[in-house]
Amino acid sequence: MHHYGIISLVPPLIAVLIAIRTRLSLEPLIIACVVGYIIVAGWGFFDAIIASFTKVMQNDLMVWVIIVCSLYGALIQLMIRSGGVSAFGHYMLRFVGNRKKSLLATWLFASCLFVDDYLNALTSGNTMKKITDHYNIPREMLAFVVSSTAVPVCVIVPISTWVIFIGKLLEQSNVVPAGKGIHSYLNIIPFISYGWVQFLVVPLVIVGIIPIIGKMKRANHRAATTRQLIPDNSEEFKVDVAPFDALKQGSIWYLILPTAVLLLCTVLFDLDALKGIITALVFTIFYFVFKKVASFKMLSESAIEGMKSMLFALVLLLLSYLLKNLGDEMGLTQYVIQVVQPIVSKQWLPLAIFISLGAIAFSTGNSWGLYAIAIPLVVPLAQALQCNMWLCIGAVISAGAFGAHACFYSDATILAAQGTECNNYEHAITQLPFALISFTLSCVIYIALGFAMA
Repeated sequence: MHHYGIISLVPPLIAVLIAIRTRLSLEPLIIACVVGYIIVAGWGFFDAIIASFTKVMQNDLMVWVIIVCSLYGALIQLMIRSGGVSAFGHYMLRFVGNRKKSLLATWLFASCLFVDDYLNALTSGNTMKKITDHYNIPREMLAFVVSSTAVPVCVIVPISTWVIFIGKLLEQSNVVPAGKGIHSYLNIIPFISYGWVQFLVVPLVIVGIIPIIGKMKRANHRAATTRQLIPDNSEEFKVDVAPFDALKQGSIWYLILPTAVLLLCTVLFDLDALKGIITALVFTIFYFVFKKVASFKMLSESAIEGMKSMLFALVLLLLSYLLKNLGDEMGLTQYVIQVVQPIVSKQWLPLAIFISLGAIAFSTGNSWGLYAIAIPLVVPLAQALQCNMWLCIGAVISAGAFGAHACFYSDATILAAQGTECNNYEHAITQLPFALISFTLSCVIYIALGFAMA
C-alpha cells in the first residue's frame, strides 16, 4: 500500500465541503470517490473504482450491513402497516403531555435499544415520530435525539454489536487473551468520554439547560410557524405508512412483541443482529397471520416493500464504505498517527488520539473500519509512551463514536435520517453544534485524564 501523506486528506475534505455547499447527500460522496481514485490511479481511475466497489461488496461487514438493514426495513414496514406504531403513539400520548416529555420519552425509549445502533435508529425514529409530530417538533430535532442516543448507548453499555466487534479486535490485536474481549471492555467504558457526554447532553438540550442554537433553532421556528415538520428534500427517506386495513385499529402489541422478540433473540444469539432480525421477522409474519392482520401474501409483499424503502440509505452507506476503502488505500489513518506520534507526550496522547482520529472518523463516516486500523497502532504507541492503555483505547472508541454521530454520511446519521424521515444533510447540520459541544467537553476530559493518570 502506497502512503499519500497529506494528499490522503483530499477526498474526505471534498465530500464534506461539497455536502455543506450543495446540501446534497449522494453527489458529494460520488465526486469525492472519483477525485480520490483519479489521484490513486490516474487515467485508470474507472477500473480502480470498479475494483474497489467489488472489494467493498465482497466485504463480510458490507454484506452484513446490507442484509441486516434491509430486514430491519421489512420488520419496521410490517409494524407500521399493521397499525402497531400508530397504536403505540396514541397510547403514549396519554402519558406524554407536552413537548419536553415527548422528547424525553424518545430519549428513554432509544436508551433501551442498546443492542444495536441500526436497530435503535430505525425503530425509535419510526416509533416516536407520531408522538413528536403531535407537539409540532421538527424531524431534525427528533433525529438529533435518536442519533445522539443510538451511538452513545451502544458504546457505554457492554451489551451491543459494537462491544462484540471491539472485543474481537482487542483479542486479535493480542491486547487481551482470547475469549476475554468483552470482559476487558469493562475497563474501557469509564474512558469513553464522548459516549457519556453526548448521551447526557440530549436531556440537557431537551429541558433547556443547553439552549437550542444554530440551524436547529431555525428548524424549530419553521415547525412552529408553518407546521412544516419534515425538511425539504426528504422524499428519498419517506416510508409508505398506509395500513393494511384502514378501518381496523391496530394494537400496541403489534409493535411491542416484534421489538421484544428482536431484542431477546439478538441477545440470545450472542448479540448476532442478523440472527435476531431473521427470527423476529419470521415470528412477526406468523404472528400477524395468526391475528389476521393481513394475508400471508400481503405480509410478504409488504416486507419486500420495506426492504426497498432502505435502498437509498444503503446506496449512501455503500458509497461511504467506498470512501473509507479509498482512505485505507491512501494510508489516511496511518499518516495521521505517524504525524501525531513524535510530537506528543503521554499526558497529551489521549487528547491527540481523540482529536486526530475523530477528525478522520468525521471526514470518512466510518467507525468500525477506523477501529480495525487504529487499535493495533494505538496500543503499542500507548505502551511505548507508558500511557494508560485503557484510556487510549477509550479515546479511540470516543473518536469513532463522534464520527458516527456527527458525520454527514455515516451509517448512524443516514439511518437516523431514514428512521425519522428527514434529509440526512439537514439532520447532520442541525445537530452538528451539539456534537461539537460534546466534542469540546470530551477534549477537556481527556486533558484532565491524561495528566491525572500520567
